[in-house]
Amino acid sequence: MGKRMSDYKPIGDYIELVDERNKNLKIDTLLGLSINKVFIPSVANTVGTDMANYKIIRRHQFACSIMQVRRDKKMPVALLQDFNEAIISQAYPVFKVKDKNEILPEYLMMWFSRAEFDREACFYAVGGVRGSLEWEDFCEMKLPVPDIEKQREIVAEYNTVKNRIELNNQLIQKLEETGQTIYKQWFVDFEFPDENGNGYKSSGGKMVWNEELGREIPEGWKVKNVKEFTYEMKSGGTPNRSINEYWNSHDIPWLKTGELKNSVILDSEEYISKKGLKNSAAKLLPINSVLIAMYGEGNTKGQVGYLKVPSSSNQACCAMICDSEIKASFLYYHLRVNRDEIVSIANGGAQPNLSKNLIEEIVIIEPTAEIFKKHPFVNILKSKEDTTKEITALLQMQNLLLSKMTKVETEKEVV
Repeated sequence: MGKRMSDYKPIGDYIELVDERNKNLKIDTLLGLSINKVFIPSVANTVGTDMANYKIIRRHQFACSIMQVRRDKKMPVALLQDFNEAIISQAYPVFKVKDKNEILPEYLMMWFSRAEFDREACFYAVGGVRGSLEWEDFCEMKLPVPDIEKQREIVAEYNTVKNRIELNNQLIQKLEETGQTIYKQWFVDFEFPDENGNGYKSSGGKMVWNEELGREIPEGWKVKNVKEFTYEMKSGGTPNRSINEYWNSHDIPWLKTGELKNSVILDSEEYISKKGLKNSAAKLLPINSVLIAMYGEGNTKGQVGYLKVPSSSNQACCAMICDSEIKASFLYYHLRVNRDEIVSIANGGAQPNLSKNLIEEIVIIEPTAEIFKKHPFVNILKSKEDTTKEITALLQMQNLLLSKMTKVETEKEVV
């Protein structure tokens, strides 16, 4: 049997506020609280700030924000697990579990991670547009509390999935670093392996002067711009948002620049209909297209994405289509390694954004066909794709475990 609402207990029965201040200034690890329910290094300007008034948060304690819950459609709340102690803004309520033999902090954090918890928090939030949640209303929100052994089982199962996701994210990061290192070694330092497996340039490989670059490059290599290197280049578009039938079907992924994230792309946050594609400047882009963000919020400009599903995009994306996967994967890493230089081209011009014209003129040193075929970028991006797919499956499993919390039995069935 699943849990009945009458079996649910108020959160306030299990938690208590903590208000410990950094009076002796012993703690200087300052954390912020993300809307994604994790602690992040604080970016607040603390020059001239009295740090003695900041709140201390200790391992296995929580901090939350009850302001603007309705506006953000989320209640930011996080459990401190990576530090023994830290300080946090006095604006955040800090609280702890009263008795860890009754409820595990990790189990409670799982409950806070559920989308249904955020929906309920929004429902209780009051106070106009900002929609703050009163502390008393938060304490009145309820959750199922199975016996402590059952909680340990639930937390252990969840952590197994969570740890696998973290390991896979680390693997993707390592693959990305490897790809960039190889690009620099082969195509910047020209130390690709020669016929004896030694670095070409340092082993006396023939170099020739290139007037356009004002430097030496390996014999037989060419200098091209992106327009010459690619088969086709396209920018995207946005179907009219007021026409519902352009957005009400799951036909075609539609990407925004914030989704590129220097990653392999297998899905999108939004989709458009075939009719939306036909009646807008959006274009269908094939698999292995390389996308670059021409502009966007924060640090988005110059970020790239590698398509592994046919997609469309908004007008802030420029898509580069090559005539082979070997070329496309090479282009992806060229843009990754040279991102700072590419962004500085826009920053130094009259127009602060990148444009399709600027991207077309980006210079690429193209190796001989023989060297081209030997680079490992296709395999690296394939490994990133496989790992990204596994993360997607694990995230679905994680959400399933969270949704099952409402069906947990307080006692094991007697057979």
